Amino acid sequence: MTAIETPCNKVCAVDPAFALCIGCGRTTAEIAGWIGFAAEQRQRIMADLPRRLDLMQRSADIRTDAG
Repeated sequence: MTAIETPCNKVCAVDPAFALCIGCGRTTAEIAGWIGFAAEQRQRIMADLPRRLDLMQRSADIRTDAG
C-alpha cells in the first residue's frame, strides 16, 4: 500500500467563521473523506489550501486590527 499525501500538520481546530481547519485549511468533510478521495481530487484540494489559509489569516489580521 502506498502512503497517501496529506496536508495535516497536527494543528487541528476548525475556524467557526470559515468552517476550515486552521492547521491545514480543509473542511471537516474533506478531512473525513480524505482517504477515500482519488489522488486527483486530493491534489485539487491541496492546490487550493494556500488560498484558503491566506484568506483566513487576512481575515484574522483584519479582526485584530479592528479590535
